[in-house]
Amino acid sequence: MARSKGRTGRPYRRLRDQVRAISRVCWICGHEIDVALPPRHPLSWTLDHLVPLSKGGDPLDPSNARAAHYRCNSGRGNRIRARQPTTSRHW
Repeated sequence: MARSKGRTGRPYRRLRDQVRAISRVCWICGHEIDVALPPRHPLSWTLDHLVPLSKGGDPLDPSNARAAHYRCNSGRGNRIRARQPTTSRHW
């Protein structure tokens, strides 16, 4: 039987549960994530991939998995780097 590739199946759910157990801080914005929120809530917990799957990232690699808010993950899209916070030019 071939190993399931992608975001379906037991290996992906196991990785998602492991990351959720150890990380409750969004790696993009740095704020805490409330895991009790419903899945489509903008501040709910999602599994994000450092290297997007569309850019060749491995969906089952633990070093590629990060915790993120749903809103932060959706806003990042498939870019390799998260948006850097903007600073004022008035130093």
